[in-house]
Amino acid sequence: MDSPHGAAVKAEDFGVKGPRGWVFRGVGIDAAPGSLIAVEGPSGSGRTCLLLALSGRMKPTEGHAEIGRHRLPKKMAAVRRIAALGPVPGVNDLDQALTVAEQLREGALLQRRYDGPVRALLRPHGERRTSAAARIDAALAAAGLDLGTLPKGPRTSVRDLERLESVRLSVAIALLGSPRLLALDDLDLKLSDAERAEAWDLLRSLAARGTTVLAVCSEAPADAMVLRTRPAATTAGPAADPAAEPAADPSADPSADPSADQAEESATAPRPVNSQITWGAQGAAATNDSGGADEADGTDATHDTKGDGDALTEAGRA
Repeated sequence: MDSPHGAAVKAEDFGVKGPRGWVFRGVGIDAAPGSLIAVEGPSGSGRTCLLLALSGRMKPTEGHAEIGRHRLPKKMAAVRRIAALGPVPGVNDLDQALTVAEQLREGALLQRRYDGPVRALLRPHGERRTSAAARIDAALAAAGLDLGTLPKGPRTSVRDLERLESVRLSVAIALLGSPRLLALDDLDLKLSDAERAEAWDLLRSLAARGTTVLAVCSEAPADAMVLRTRPAATTAGPAADPAAEPAADPSADPSADPSADQAEESATAPRPVNSQITWGAQGAAATNDSGGADEADGTDATHDTKGDGDALTEAGRA
């Protein structure tokens, strides 16, 4: 069931393959509108590619997803219209040469130019200016950024912002278009424990307002819907052969498998029963219903974790 404020996020057997193998595959999720979804895992485990694929910015290789009523990969442009990016390093970095006020005005101008209705461009200049100011004020309030607390107020340089202030500014710019899905990368990067708690409180408040939030992080809070990632396998040998080592049943007792991912044993960050995520050729083989790897695509279980970066460049980012 969709919502006028948030977008449901569903995926089945969702995957992206880069030039060095699978960045991720076998992803399944079913999240209601207004959910707080955390993609938790180490850097290089495909987190950013999953975020970009679910927000319509990277073309998936297999499977499908539905964001709201729009099905990926066929409706990538439609998904981009309802999904906004918060901070995603290397994709939509803030301009360090601008002031905060200039960055906000630029964001409002671009949103009106490319995402707003055509009739908005025909309004009188004064009306457009008043409307933009109102949208900026509302976005700043929702993002929890008070310009009066900045060293030079609105004239503060973007380069002088603290990390959490920068996150709030990026979120405010993303909210200018009233997105139904907000996606953020590396949310807890370079944040103290107190700042990390503030950042998650911000995302909870946005989800409570109805916006679906998808955030990449290294450690997810207990109340989020969690998708945990892991790096691709880096060692060859019998363990990399799915026939030599049967796949563990994810519903089985973790104590029966001493090599089970310790993060999966955490009771403080429950994982939805209908969500699953695997990474790399070895992980994909472990979740293949037929019990074997997909040999036809020539995927090698020894490829390293650089597939994430390669896929950002070559796997069809929109």
